[in-house]
Amino acid sequence: MLPLRFIDKMKFVVERQLVKGAGFQLLVVAIFIGLISLVGGLLVLPLAESDDVGGAIWWAFLRLTDPGYLGDDEGNWRRFVSTILTVSGYVVFMGTLVAILTRWLIARMTDMERGLTPVTLKNHIVVLGWTSQTLPLLSELLGASARVRRFLQKHEVHRLRLVVLSESASASQVHELRSEPGIGRKARQIILRAGTAIQPDALQRVACLDAAAVIVPSAAHEAGSLVTSDVETVKALLSIAAQARQAGSSLPYVVAEIQDVRKHPVIERAYPGEVEIVAGDATISRLMVQNILHPGLSEVFNELFTAKDGNEIFIRGGDSLAGMTLGELASRRPGVIALGVLSRGPGRNNWNIQLPAPSDTLIGPDDRVVLLARDYEDTEADARAAPLPVIPRGLASVTPLAEAEKVHRVLVLGWNRRVPSLIAEFASHARRKFEMDIVSVVPAPERQLEIDRYLGEQQGVTCRHVEADYMVEGELRRVRPLDYDSIMLLSSDRLASGEEADARAMVGYLQLEDILSEGSHRPQLILELSDPDNRNLLTGHQSEMMISPMIISHVLAQVALRRELRVVLDELFTVGGPEIQFRDIQDYPLPASVNFQLVEKILASRGEVALGVFRAEPDREGRHLQLNPERRAYLDLRQGDRLVVLCIAA
Repeated sequence: MLPLRFIDKMKFVVERQLVKGAGFQLLVVAIFIGLISLVGGLLVLPLAESDDVGGAIWWAFLRLTDPGYLGDDEGNWRRFVSTILTVSGYVVFMGTLVAILTRWLIARMTDMERGLTPVTLKNHIVVLGWTSQTLPLLSELLGASARVRRFLQKHEVHRLRLVVLSESASASQVHELRSEPGIGRKARQIILRAGTAIQPDALQRVACLDAAAVIVPSAAHEAGSLVTSDVETVKALLSIAAQARQAGSSLPYVVAEIQDVRKHPVIERAYPGEVEIVAGDATISRLMVQNILHPGLSEVFNELFTAKDGNEIFIRGGDSLAGMTLGELASRRPGVIALGVLSRGPGRNNWNIQLPAPSDTLIGPDDRVVLLARDYEDTEADARAAPLPVIPRGLASVTPLAEAEKVHRVLVLGWNRRVPSLIAEFASHARRKFEMDIVSVVPAPERQLEIDRYLGEQQGVTCRHVEADYMVEGELRRVRPLDYDSIMLLSSDRLASGEEADARAMVGYLQLEDILSEGSHRPQLILELSDPDNRNLLTGHQSEMMISPMIISHVLAQVALRRELRVVLDELFTVGGPEIQFRDIQDYPLPASVNFQLVEKILASRGEVALGVFRAEPDREGRHLQLNPERRAYLDLRQGDRLVVLCIAA
């Protein structure tokens, strides 16, 4: 028993040395080589010509490390010992040494591939998290060429570098980057680092304090989890602020997405630096409700919030435009629609918003001009083109909406975390009446509990819960979808991935289409998807589609490059104030033949801004929307066509 205890102790000692790393492993191997050389030297010492112990050990060491000496030995015993030493050398010296060094090299390469090395960049953009929004977000940043050039000039750098903090940076993510249509070869501008936003050392790894902007998108969490995405966001901002205090450096500009809009004050208390907060769930809910109120508006949203697809909203500084009126600016830029002006208000980041603004509004050096254009280059004055006539526009008149007598019935198929904020957005339209029936396999008490936590007692919208699976045709028919005015099919956030959630939503949509085709009255149908790769799978169908991650990623990317854009979007898509609406062509004294320039002039007489035309019949690509058309081109308006208008809503 005692010998076994001694052997166990020796094994334990050797084990403790081996686990310390390659250096200690080489030390253990060196000790074994020394012992083997000592034993081999002592074995041949009695037959040696002299009693030189050191020479005998050196003789054994040479046979152990170099098999070329094997043929120089004479005598059977020396040859036998030499052979044993040579074989031992293959195993201990060469095999073990190569194995240790190879394993160490592979471990080092693996660590480097994991992205554990801190970056040494300055004025780069950091994205904290790899979520469903990361790829479209990176594509937006790399695709906004003109805005990026201004961003680089402002921060005095020559090339845009993006650093993404991912929980497990891997080769598969690099492949995803290279396969993304908007990224491709530009993937070399993106650096992956391993870690999470709640780890302070991971924040140092991506050099947050040296970044020009830090973007914090929301991550998905399991339902009922105590650690939500908003909790992680607050923790990350606290860590960045603490590191800045310790280092005595300035705080970077942060664009943070939150899921619960009520956490807005918490974010501002957590981070004393410049921060823009994008309420992701509230933004999607606002867009969905706006689309319910104005069917077809999703096509406007998809164009405004998708890079390289039509028109976008741009913000220009007033330093190069000071002294001009808004009408003069629009007349010298034929590819631009001037929407309004932001002027400085009290406080550091407060703005007075004029949307739409009168044409005689004088632009100051500290103002910001809000423009609609296809590309940033269009917002520059075109010296070659003849200026257009200045269109006079006065103050927009506000027409109060009459209270709706008819109740608008909405059927919601599915459940996700945005449903409570969706109900809150419906309730904010006090002049309208809504009833919502929510169909989901999630237990009704659990759903009602989440709604009560979000809204409290003042809900304002009648909600009924139905426990059913809309994937089962019989249960879907019992709900009677044809009896509703609008149907919203939501992508679930309780499945393992966005692909699975979208697969379920699309199958449910196709099944719903069969039922709706049986009736004479077709309700408005809005389909929400989570995976941008699925946006082309249902082209040509009769639903309106909204891809939430693409919309939020566009907002995050553009606000990171131009922070005033967040104020404009909040103003456009909240209740009251400026609003994008569809208007019947019969509401305006339009002649039989009219171009867009004349349409602008007629709408400007009411203080409104003409944005384009929504056709009753789609074109070859299935698009109804014609936004920002060429000024002198005749529109060929037909029965059922509507004008897209920026106006003031009550």
